[in-house]
Amino acid sequence: MAETILVQGTTKPERYAALMPQLAALTETETDWIANVSNVVAALRQTFGFFWVGLYCVKPVGEGQELVLGPFQGPIACTRIALGRGVCGAAWAQKKTIRVPDVEQFPGHIACSSESKSEIVIPGFNTDGQVVFVLDVDSDRLNDFDESDQRGLEEVVGLLEMLYRKTHG
Repeated sequence: MAETILVQGTTKPERYAALMPQLAALTETETDWIANVSNVVAALRQTFGFFWVGLYCVKPVGEGQELVLGPFQGPIACTRIALGRGVCGAAWAQKKTIRVPDVEQFPGHIACSSESKSEIVIPGFNTDGQVVFVLDVDSDRLNDFDESDQRGLEEVVGLLEMLYRKTHG
């Protein structure tokens, strides 16, 4: 069965508002976490034309944890990120959304691609309040993310958190 996302609207808030019910419908009957995340990141890239969209998932490594690349759309990406390192690691450590208008000005930015100019990272939490993934969105334009992106992407992460809890407890 072919799935289609149709989003109309001229403003970002209109496009996020049109996208959310379609994402909910697309993921409501699928029980596989990876399949759902894959479709969500593809829909975000298709709808907004972002340079890179993907998830990094918190995974155990030795005595600690790190972020490990999950489903994504865009150029090849960094595979593992330590806690506190780069924008993704900082969002994980601080447990909050981080918007970066110019990645060159972010201390410790990890340059997976020199084409990335601005970035927004939103952490996702389990029922215990622990970060279990981060949604990372990059643009090839400076200062490309605003409050409407933050609100819209935080709503997308809310959907992903719900899907995560259904499959991971």
